[in-house]
Amino acid sequence: MGGTKGYRSYRGRTSKGKIALAVLLVLIILAAVGFLWLQEYIVYDRDGSFHLELPWKTETPPAEEEVPPEDVEITIQEPEKPKALAAFSASAAPLTQAGWKDACLGASVMSAPAYNAAAVTLKDSTGHIYFAATGAAAGTVSTAEDTAAALAEVTESSYHSIARMSCFLDPIAARADVEGMGLKNTGGYIFYDGNNGNWLDPSKPAARQYLCTLAAELAQQGFDEILLTDVGYPTVGKLDKIDYNGADRAASIRLFLEELRSALGEYGVAVSIELPPEVITSGADDTAGLVLSDIAPLVDRVYAVATVDQIPALEAAVSAAGEDTDFVAELTGHSPDVTGSCLILAD
Repeated sequence: MGGTKGYRSYRGRTSKGKIALAVLLVLIILAAVGFLWLQEYIVYDRDGSFHLELPWKTETPPAEEEVPPEDVEITIQEPEKPKALAAFSASAAPLTQAGWKDACLGASVMSAPAYNAAAVTLKDSTGHIYFAATGAAAGTVSTAEDTAAALAEVTESSYHSIARMSCFLDPIAARADVEGMGLKNTGGYIFYDGNNGNWLDPSKPAARQYLCTLAAELAQQGFDEILLTDVGYPTVGKLDKIDYNGADRAASIRLFLEELRSALGEYGVAVSIELPPEVITSGADDTAGLVLSDIAPLVDRVYAVATVDQIPALEAAVSAAGEDTDFVAELTGHSPDVTGSCLILAD
């Protein structure tokens, strides 16, 4: 049977040029992809040349074995304890340059102790103030022409400088402001003790502030330490005639020391107190409002006029009341038997 008549399907012929072109395009694409991939492994040298570092040719360095950290022992260095104080007194009040020179000369000719501190009285129990205090009560300041220069020599010297400051035994300021600062009797007048002296009342804020102001001025003068004397209430005279203003005496003294430390906080000055030796050994004097366990933690040093044989017991009592508080014996002359801190009093 014959085939279907009409046109046959024409498939045409594929051009060899087109095939070659397709192959070339594929090769170009593969080359581009390969180039982009290889860029990650091209490493340039310092001279501008480059080389390939293929991943299968790069050796991975062995992981370092972790070494456990050794136990570190931290040593905290404790601050050095202050060395024993060996102080002399400058007796002149008000202090002059000549008076300071004489005091230094007297200290230098002594074979013992090797003095490292000097004490100067800048407010005494009469109420007089021996420096140009701007906060002083009227009529209390007494200075010489060169007192300021002499005090500058003290504070700029190599000696640890100590300013002695009488506190509540202050007849001038007490009489000047009986209502605001003075210790009164039960009749409403200024109280006179057995030595005919007048006192500031520790329970009165104005009295405490007056003393804090003067102490701050001493710190501004550049003194390293302020030694407070006559701290407390009277212990001689007709004590039953005192108007205590309803105050707890020990609490008033403690508050004064706390306020004083706060007033002096920015100056970094040491605060010390002179106490009767009987108060230190017994621990308290209720009449004066003095309690050693209250006072010792609030001061850097406790001073007392003592004999050489009293020193061990006084040192032990102060150390028990205040762990970081030092004891300083006030002596009329140096003794080779003294091993701790001492202040030699002026003649």
